[in-house]
Amino acid sequence: MSDQLLLALKAGFVILLFLFVWRVLRIQARDLRAVPETGSATEIRSPRRGTTGEIPLGPRLVVLSSPIYPPGTLVRLDSDVAFGRAAENDVVLEGDPYASSQHSAVVVRNGERVVRDLGSTNGTFVGGAPLAGEHVLRIGDELRIGETELRYEE
Repeated sequence: MSDQLLLALKAGFVILLFLFVWRVLRIQARDLRAVPETGSATEIRSPRRGTTGEIPLGPRLVVLSSPIYPPGTLVRLDSDVAFGRAAENDVVLEGDPYASSQHSAVVVRNGERVVRDLGSTNGTFVGGAPLAGEHVLRIGDELRIGETELRYEE
């Protein structure tokens, strides 16, 4: 009888192991499907409507990864935008432990978008390199502000 009990316990363990692996795979598949598709992104700043009622995309930053905002979130760059943990920033990074209260800003200058660090503790990075001074944004430039990574698009 002890052999039958041992066999039943082994079978039960294998079944529990199978159910655990199956559950983990289901959760992973659901998480992969949850990434927003292009065109379904949320926005941090409200858009300005054109005369035809359409919303022009224009210059923007797209969140690639962040502890606060979901991937695909848009930050419109129609005017100057400040980033940081403080509530008075245009893009508040309150849950980001590596962002300063006044971290960085993207300013509009002569039709170009220029990023600059505002004296943050951990710095602002463009293309993986620390930002020294100012940088004129070009299509495809990737910014890192704290733990938030963004890509510039037009």
